[in-house]
Amino acid sequence: MSLLKPSPLAFLKSISIVKSLPILLIIIALFNSYFIVIEGHVGVVKRFGEAKEQQNPGLHFKIPFIETVELIEVRTRKNAEKMASSTKEQMPVTIEVSVNWTVNKEAALELFKRYGGLTQFEQRILDPRFRSATKDTIPQFEAEQLIQDRASAIQGIEKRLAEEMEGFPVVVDNIQIENIILPQKYINSIEIKQTEKNLAAAEEHKLERQRLEALRAVNTADAQAKGILKIAEAESKAILLKGLAEAQAIEAKAKALKNNPLIVKLTEAQAWDGRLPSTMMGNGVMPIMDIRAEAEAKSNK
Repeated sequence: MSLLKPSPLAFLKSISIVKSLPILLIIIALFNSYFIVIEGHVGVVKRFGEAKEQQNPGLHFKIPFIETVELIEVRTRKNAEKMASSTKEQMPVTIEVSVNWTVNKEAALELFKRYGGLTQFEQRILDPRFRSATKDTIPQFEAEQLIQDRASAIQGIEKRLAEEMEGFPVVVDNIQIENIILPQKYINSIEIKQTEKNLAAAEEHKLERQRLEALRAVNTADAQAKGILKIAEAESKAILLKGLAEAQAIEAKAKALKNNPLIVKLTEAQAWDGRLPSTMMGNGVMPIMDIRAEAEAKSNK
C-alpha cells in the first residue's frame, strides 16, 4: 500500500494559516478588551464569574477572555400583578396592581452579588412582598369603599410594602390599582342602587326648583305690593302737601284781606260788570224792586 503525500499547494496553505493565527487572535483580543455602558445602566465587571466592580455609563476597558461585563438597569422599572383577594365583607375580588421600583445606583454591585441580577431580585424579593402587602391591605376595605376610595387602599399598600422592603437597595413608589374585578351580581346591585340614588337626586332637585320658583313668586308679589304701597304713600303725601299749600294760601289771603279792607272793595270793583242789582234787599222782609230798567224801556218806545 502506497502512502499519499500532501501536495505542495496544500502545504503552503497550512503554513499561511498558522502564520495568520496570531494576528487573528490579536484582533479578537482587541475587540474583547473594551466595553460600553449605556445610559440608565451600570456595568458589573466579573472576573472568572466573580463580581469585582461596577462602572458608570461610558467607554471602559477590561482583560480580554478573563473579564466579562453584565449590565444592570438603574432606571425606574414597573412590575404588575393580578391576584385574587377578598373585601371586608368577604366578597371575592380580583385586583390588578402595579408598582414602580428603582435600584440604588451605588448599590447595584451589592444587589448583583446577593441576588444575581434584577430578574432574580424581582422573583425572589419584590414580587412576593408586593403580593403580600396587597392581600393584607385589600380585606380592610368594603367593596363600595374600595371602588370609591382607591387612594386610601393605595396608601395602605404603599405603607405595608415600604415596611417589607426596608433594608433592600431599591426604592418602591407610585403604586396603582389598575383594575378591580367584582362579582357580576354585586355590580348589578351597585347599578340599581346608583339608579335609585340618581332618581332621588333628580326628585330632590325638582322639589328644590319648585321651592325656589314659589319663593320667587312670593318675592315678586311682595315687591309689587311694596311698590303699590310706595305709590299710594307718594300720592297721599302729594295730596296732603297740595292741601296744605292751598290752606296756607287761603290763610295768607284771609290775613291780607283782614289787614287791608280796601282790597275787598278793589276785588268787588274788579269783579263788578257795571250793572246794578235788579233786586235789593232792605232791612225788612219785602224786597225792593228796581224799576229803572222798565222805565227806560217805556221811554224808548
